This record gives sequence, structure tokens and C-alpha cells, in this order.
Amino acid sequence: MTLATIMEVLDTSIANVALPHIAGSLGASQDESTWIITSYLVANAVVLPIGAYLGSIIGRKRFYMTCVAIFGLSSLMCGLAPSLPLLLFFRVMQGLGGGGLQPSEQAILADTFPAAKRGQAFAVYGLAVITAPIIGPTLGGWITDNFDWRWIFFINIPVAILSLFLTHRLVEDTPTIKREVAEAKKAGSNWTSGVRSDCTHLRLA
Repeated sequence: MTLATIMEVLDTSIANVALPHIAGSLGASQDESTWIITSYLVANAVVLPIGAYLGSIIGRKRFYMTCVAIFGLSSLMCGLAPSLPLLLFFRVMQGLGGGGLQPSEQAILADTFPAAKRGQAFAVYGLAVITAPIIGPTLGGWITDNFDWRWIFFINIPVAILSLFLTHRLVEDTPTIKREVAEAKKAGSNWTSGVRSDCTHLRLA
């Protein structure tokens, strides 16, 4: 959980120092380049409130892994983007993936650890949230000075892959979540059957 937290929170600050390099590389103005940050934050905020709801429908583990996969894939596409509009599009996708990480991470931590160890688990999680914005600008400046601005996105890829592997091996949904997912699927199946039945009656009429 902490790996993805560092990756997502780091991305909100690491791109700030690379904006002049990105603008110069893609032929954009300074004002246009600020949308690289804004687009990510707006997309992030859109998904954040509905993350818990989506996790109860498809399962917290599956939702979390989907968000990590979207974040990692969009990070790759951000690094390969040949123009500012495409970079902004992939940043929106990155923000959508990143926005679902924090609510699902906290819910998984609360389910995984007993009450006696829950404070310790959230302390480690909070350490990542605090540390990532501190090292973000420094790391971003070092990468852009010594390599290329595209590497501020490429560094997310191995972290995302490792997070997916560990989550697949170590994390499981609780019986309560599995029951909620099964009920949601059953309700969705009943609703679909009802719609099909109504459509059939309309055609016959």
C-alpha cells in the first residue's frame, strides 16, 4: 500500500520543477504548461469521493489494482507524449487512476490489520504521505538536470509493477467485502434481466 502511496503523492509535486523543461520541449508557453499540474489534480479530485463506493461494487483489491494499473500505464504514455494536448489527456487518465488509490488503500489497511496494530500501519502510511512531497521537487530537479523530463513519469512504472505483484500475492478482500460484491453483482444481474424483459414486452406490444 505504501509503495503506491509514495508513487501517487510524489507525482503531484515532482512535475512542478520540470514544467519549464516540458514547455520548452513541447513548444508550449508557461501558462499552458501549468495545465499539466491542474489537469492531474482535477481528475484526482473527481475520483476521490467515489473511490469507496466503487470498491464496494467490484471489490477493494480489484479496484485498487485497476487504479495502480491505470496510473502506471498512463505514466508510460505521459513519458512518451509527443505534444502538450496528448500529455494533458494522459495526465487526466493518470489523475483518475491516482484518485482512487488513497481511499482504497486506507480501507484495505483498516481491514487487514487488527485494532492493536492499526495505528502502527497508518503511521507507516502517513510517513509515506509526508515524505513524498518533500523529496518530490528535489528528485524532479535532479532527474530533469541529469536525464530528461520524461523520466519523471517513467520512474512510476517499476513501482506500479511491484505494487501490483505484491498486492496480488498478499492482499485479499474481507468476507464482508466479498459478500457486498456478490450482492452488487446479483442486483445488477436482476436489473439487467428486468430491463430485457421490459424491452421484450415493448417489442411484442
